[in-house]
Amino acid sequence: MTSSPLLILLLTSLPLLCVSIRSFPTTDDIISDDLFGFTESPDYRNGEHCRSDDVTVHIAMTLDSEYLRGSIAAVHSVLRHTSCPENIFFHFIAAEFDPASPRVLTRLVRNIFTSLNFKVYIFREDSVINLISSSIRVALENPLNYARNYLGDILDPNINRVIYLDTDVVLVDDVKKLWNIPLSHTRVIGAPEYCHANFTNYFTTTFWSDPVLTRTAFGSSDKTKSKGKSKNPCYFNTGVMVMDLKKWRLGNYRSKIEYWMEVQRKKRIYELGSLPPFLLVFAGNIEPIDHRWNQHGLGGDNVKGSCRSLHPGPVSLLHWSGKGKPWVRYDEKRPCPLDHVWKPYDLYNRGSQPLDLFQLVVVF
Repeated sequence: MTSSPLLILLLTSLPLLCVSIRSFPTTDDIISDDLFGFTESPDYRNGEHCRSDDVTVHIAMTLDSEYLRGSIAAVHSVLRHTSCPENIFFHFIAAEFDPASPRVLTRLVRNIFTSLNFKVYIFREDSVINLISSSIRVALENPLNYARNYLGDILDPNINRVIYLDTDVVLVDDVKKLWNIPLSHTRVIGAPEYCHANFTNYFTTTFWSDPVLTRTAFGSSDKTKSKGKSKNPCYFNTGVMVMDLKKWRLGNYRSKIEYWMEVQRKKRIYELGSLPPFLLVFAGNIEPIDHRWNQHGLGGDNVKGSCRSLHPGPVSLLHWSGKGKPWVRYDEKRPCPLDHVWKPYDLYNRGSQPLDLFQLVVVF
């Protein structure tokens, strides 16, 4: 009898103009022995085969109090499964006005991951707030969701390649494999494509009935198509992307995304937060990556957040996109089957009580 994909995953995951951005380096001081319910991570170090001059893998993620537990689990999963953890560098983007300040979050991450290479950048929400329109789910309107639009400005200019990860993922494979995937020709980003998805559902009738908008987004002539645009663009999820920041900056893709956000404010051409502008700019012109690197949708839809099963095929990364988050479902004592794969990476354990963010803010 063959083993189920869920059983295999459980076994492998067990122990074993951005003037609006400023950043500050991490420090080595430990400010408190109290990790506010989080357990200190094991100290992951390079193996003998790793070299200090090996290529550094750069990973960008957002960091905020609401999704902190997910972020910590994601980082833990990356470190546990990579062959050279000291060659990983995390770039955390924190909101300026988060209930727990960026400095608080920086110190907490340092206490949990004492040898982690990372930097925290402060994202000024006023740089994007006037471009955000209402969404099908309030959480999707969080300005921090749009930080990925500005990575070319936020990160240091000498960083030309980065993996962007959402906070609701865990890896069960070496992230270096994802890093090593080449982006061919003029491709700016790489991500798994899903061409079977009904692409029309991501935009309103207002968009599809306007020939100027559809032509601008996807093209309608052979000349446009030859430049890389596609008449039949495919859906991709922006929660896992390999990004060439050099090409991003040269192509001014931040402004291209902002253009569609401006159109949205005037004409209401989509319902879902930060994803559609990326689709309008890049769909049909990305480097397709194996689906194993984004088994997404595990959080259900954007309304009910019901349980989902894995897509067919191998798995390297699980993604709880959608309303349901595994840490919330655990706190409510109603986890879905695949949430048990996430749990071994969860470093929060204070009597199984939800994270007390008020205490975190006050004590720090």
